[in-house]
Amino acid sequence: MATLFVDKVDPQSGTALEIGSSGDTITIPSGATITNSGTANNFGGANTPAFRAKRGSNQSVANNTSTKIIFDSEDYDTDNAYDTSNGRFTIPSGEGGKYLITANLRFNSATSNRNALDIKINNSSSNTTASEWTSGQYGTLILTTPYVLSAGDYIDVEYYQSSGGAIEVRTESFFSAHKLIGV
Repeated sequence: MATLFVDKVDPQSGTALEIGSSGDTITIPSGATITNSGTANNFGGANTPAFRAKRGSNQSVANNTSTKIIFDSEDYDTDNAYDTSNGRFTIPSGEGGKYLITANLRFNSATSNRNALDIKINNSSSNTTASEWTSGQYGTLILTTPYVLSAGDYIDVEYYQSSGGAIEVRTESFFSAHKLIGV
């Protein structure tokens, strides 16, 4: 292997500089720094898989129950990893890593009730919940938290309320996840 020592390489006028060929591996050694003083395209990866789903209509939640919320309409789903029929996001094969998960529930009026939002991983509580005692109209619970997940892990959202009657989870509610790159 030969080493070429230069301070600058320029492409021919009006062309682009190409390093290597399809199938080659370009290695940047440990301790080296890449400085971008221009525009970076397709560099560093994308925050995918990613999805955002919402309620197409209100969902009723009975008193003193934990109910899985089914977000039945998608705004986007980069890897078809969210299932609108069962409200479940499943980490695709080869896509394990850190994810930022957000659940936002808006519900109809409640009187002196407890509201709790739980993100469940593989049907077990993640021990990350948002809860509040509330009285009034149109309460909102929001929970955003990072998780380290493996391929095949799945995530659901559950809501518990104790108002004395049913409460409607409104259409403004949503559930989303984005893989974190470089974290």
